[in-house]
Amino acid sequence: MLQIKVGVQLASLGLPLKQGLLTARELGAEAVEIDARHELRPEELSQTGVRQIRKLLDDLNLRVSCLGFRTRRGYHIADDLEARIDATKRALRLAYDLGTNVVVNHIGRVPADDDAGPLSTMVQALTDLGRYSQRVGAFLAAETASESGPDLAKLIERLPPGSIGVDLNPAQLIIHGHSPLEAARALGPHVMHIHANDAARDVSAGRGIEVQLGRGSAEFPELLGVLEEHQYRGYITIERRDTTSAIADVRQAIEFLRNL
Repeated sequence: MLQIKVGVQLASLGLPLKQGLLTARELGAEAVEIDARHELRPEELSQTGVRQIRKLLDDLNLRVSCLGFRTRRGYHIADDLEARIDATKRALRLAYDLGTNVVVNHIGRVPADDDAGPLSTMVQALTDLGRYSQRVGAFLAAETASESGPDLAKLIERLPPGSIGVDLNPAQLIIHGHSPLEAARALGPHVMHIHANDAARDVSAGRGIEVQLGRGSAEFPELLGVLEEHQYRGYITIERRDTTSAIADVRQAIEFLRNL
């Protein structure tokens, strides 16, 4: 049976780091997602700083569900790619030091098969990151969004086995017109982390909008059923951005997950 381990994305709470950790613990979370671009920057954190963060987490009985490291550009864009790869490697090292093996980033729109240059650039970059991940013990999880599950799975098949994982983000899939269930079925063996969020299609606006967990079309019971078939044992981290009542919505989301 799937064991639901609930995390909270600190950025969703909109609080300073320490206050966010305290609030996450008070809400009943078991883990937190930390933003490695804005909350803890790898290049600015010494080993002493890492130990202090780990002690704070231990004192609150919290773990790190994943490290968020969302770059401004994807890995298919050649401009400044080496700097982007090096920064991602620093985030992977920090993730391992903080006790998680997952770094979440949207890797960029996957180029079509006939777009050979950008596709080759992305494959080479992810292969490089995959080799580094095997050494350091933390892996890049490609956040689902603009691609369908089958399209992302096709890219992963081009890479050496174990190069990257997947962060299943149902709300972003819905917003971009894709099916989270289809994505879960296509990507199940590669899912390393799940974001607990939801969205619905706004027919009048012609786009998707984020909504409270359980009020959209993410179909979380079915999603988790599919992932249980693949023995998923990672965290389910609540993300709630488009709201004026973040803490109340996170509390509701925790209750929703506990009731599944």
